[in-house]
Amino acid sequence: MLKPNLSSYLKSASQVVSNNLKKGGPNAIVPKKANTTPSKGFLLGNALISGDVSIISGPAVSSQIRWAHTDIHVPDWTSYRRDATKNPNVKSLKNEDSRKNFTYLLAGTAAVTAAYSAKAVVSQFVYSMSASADVLALAKIEIKLADIPEGKSVTFKWRGKPLFIRHRTPEEISTEQGVAVNTLRDPQHDNERAQKPEWLVVLGVCTHLGCVPIANAGDFGGYYCPCHGSHYDASGRIRKGPAPLNLEIPTHEFQEGGILVVG
Repeated sequence: MLKPNLSSYLKSASQVVSNNLKKGGPNAIVPKKANTTPSKGFLLGNALISGDVSIISGPAVSSQIRWAHTDIHVPDWTSYRRDATKNPNVKSLKNEDSRKNFTYLLAGTAAVTAAYSAKAVVSQFVYSMSASADVLALAKIEIKLADIPEGKSVTFKWRGKPLFIRHRTPEEISTEQGVAVNTLRDPQHDNERAQKPEWLVVLGVCTHLGCVPIANAGDFGGYYCPCHGSHYDASGRIRKGPAPLNLEIPTHEFQEGGILVVG
């Protein structure tokens, strides 16, 4: 037994078989075909079968069959659409271009905003990792050169590293300036390493494995690293051993009054 709400979806026909007793009558009566063409305001959601179907298979025994499409709810977005796009038969190129331009403008604005926001976040993060004011105050060191006698090398501590200040003699200056640059492992002329010929300022960190060389030692009278046998001359240039580079020269300047500022 079907519920009454299914009657509009079923068609029935009655047929009479002739027994040759009567002639000329119709053998079958077929109702007119119902108009199934949906109207202009047809909604698929209104045409779906709702509810459950009950089937009686015996006395006081019933079972239910659930239709799979009864849970489909087709939303109607008509009220949210623009009037110019409601009619699918009318295409407006101007309206389409306008909507595309708006989409491109919105996407471009979002991309530029995201880029500037990312830049601001990264800049703030980098600034937070920079040295504080008290650390920057110790970033420079002032040295009175009059306290360093000629021919001596004095060690200072700068930024946690040893700093070698060497007061060179005229003989040392002449020797180092006469070295052929093409014979050096790390080619540098002495004039490139010393702002003033009599003063050599280098970091006391071996370029091999970071050891601290000994001043006024080695085969070339400059610096010697006893850890692995690297020899530097009086210009801080590597001449022998495993070190690949010359001793590093920090940023420095000579001021009036015989003051050297490093950093």
